[in-house]
Amino acid sequence: MNTFVIAEAGANHNRDFKQALALIDVAVEAGASACKFQTYSSNTLYSKNTPNFAGYTDINKLIDDIALPREWQKDLKQYCDEKNIEFMSTPFDEQAVDELVNLGVKRLKIAGFESTDFRFIEMVASAKLPLVVSLGIGFKMNYLGKIFEIANKYNNNLSFMYANNAYPTPIEDAGVAIIKQLSKDTRYKWGLSDHTESPLTPALAVAAGATIIEKHFTLSKYLPGPDHPFALEPNELKEMIQHIKFAEKSIIKDTSNGISLSEQPFKQAMRSVVAKTNIKKGDILTINNITTKRPFLEGNIPAKHFEFVLGKIASKDYNEDDFI
Repeated sequence: MNTFVIAEAGANHNRDFKQALALIDVAVEAGASACKFQTYSSNTLYSKNTPNFAGYTDINKLIDDIALPREWQKDLKQYCDEKNIEFMSTPFDEQAVDELVNLGVKRLKIAGFESTDFRFIEMVASAKLPLVVSLGIGFKMNYLGKIFEIANKYNNNLSFMYANNAYPTPIEDAGVAIIKQLSKDTRYKWGLSDHTESPLTPALAVAAGATIIEKHFTLSKYLPGPDHPFALEPNELKEMIQHIKFAEKSIIKDTSNGISLSEQPFKQAMRSVVAKTNIKKGDILTINNITTKRPFLEGNIPAKHFEFVLGKIASKDYNEDDFI
């Protein structure tokens, strides 16, 4: 699989270490490239004066209730290493960046809600690790240059994922068409941080040019917590990755002669120029005495050259249906 698939465990560990390990196992079994958590604290993420919004009440208490215990990170990284899957976690404060760098993570991720905070982006980029930025809520295309300018100061390998930050995201806002447009800029790797409830959406993005996919997953949609209901269950995560592999294979490759390897046995079903009626040597070939019919055989005149044959002189006698 060429697509880098980030299985987003996020907060779906429910502060249960065994559940966090089980999520890693699910990501491994599904064939994901990385299993990602999130490293934050309420006092550095939200102001204590934050009002209720989007159905959330007392957001600071919610964050405290779902935050990854930071002392787990070393053991989770070690477990991922043992399982041969990349450990990732999205940092949300300077301490988190330092902790993850010290653990030896291969890359850092900036979440969609932070993609318009250039101060924060610079702080994360200063770690000089490859950087994946979700282009989320409030993002405008002219910000790309600013992010590139920041990352370039630290020689970061820079990748972007389009993200709609509604949870869940309606399918009409998924952004597949945006991926198709963005991926034309070959300076970066492009992808989709997908928050729709469908396991199919990421494959559509891959077909449109995405090479990185991020998707929330859970052990069960019915577990308590804000992110479980829209996340994929284990069988759906595996299905999603199978769809991605299918999409990768389905991307049409150029062929020098317009015939793919799989079509070779069927090329005789194309048409040749044939005699429509009996033709005498010396007759002029016209639409009245020649036509096109299957099959095409090597040495025949292919149907695409029919117009070039018109007006030529028959060099021999032909019976009806003889190849010209």
